[in-house]
Amino acid sequence: MLLLLLGIVFLHVAALVLLFVSTIVSVWRQNGSYTADLWQNCSITGGACLTGSTDVWIQTVQALMILSIIFSFLALILFFCQLFTLQKGGRFFLTGTFQILASLFVMSGAIIYTVMSPQWASPKDSFGYSYILAWVAFPLALISGLIYVILRKRE
Repeated sequence: MLLLLLGIVFLHVAALVLLFVSTIVSVWRQNGSYTADLWQNCSITGGACLTGSTDVWIQTVQALMILSIIFSFLALILFFCQLFTLQKGGRFFLTGTFQILASLFVMSGAIIYTVMSPQWASPKDSFGYSYILAWVAFPLALISGLIYVILRKRE
């Protein structure tokens, strides 16, 4: 049972770390000479960074990514609280709901970025590793959320 709990916590923390990295690091879109993310656009050769776009869609992606981090962090705290307060046989519905919401937020943010970014980006640009990490964090958060919903507390 302890091994199962450690695996679930590890999966949750892995998804949370991926959400942090994908939101903070400046490589959602890259080219040979610059990188762009949710917050700023940086030149690789000159090292200068400019404030990113202020369009409504990018602000929506920023908000969704921040919400996904908040909900995933709250789900982790709720899991530990429920682990000690939930009665025997109870399920971790609240924890699972928060984690599933976090996964839906990151999925929505990545979809909006995918659909809207070609309007302002060059055709030679490619998606960076932060964008890919966001897509990897989505199924990890969804799977851990579903595990929480299925999981029952045992003595």
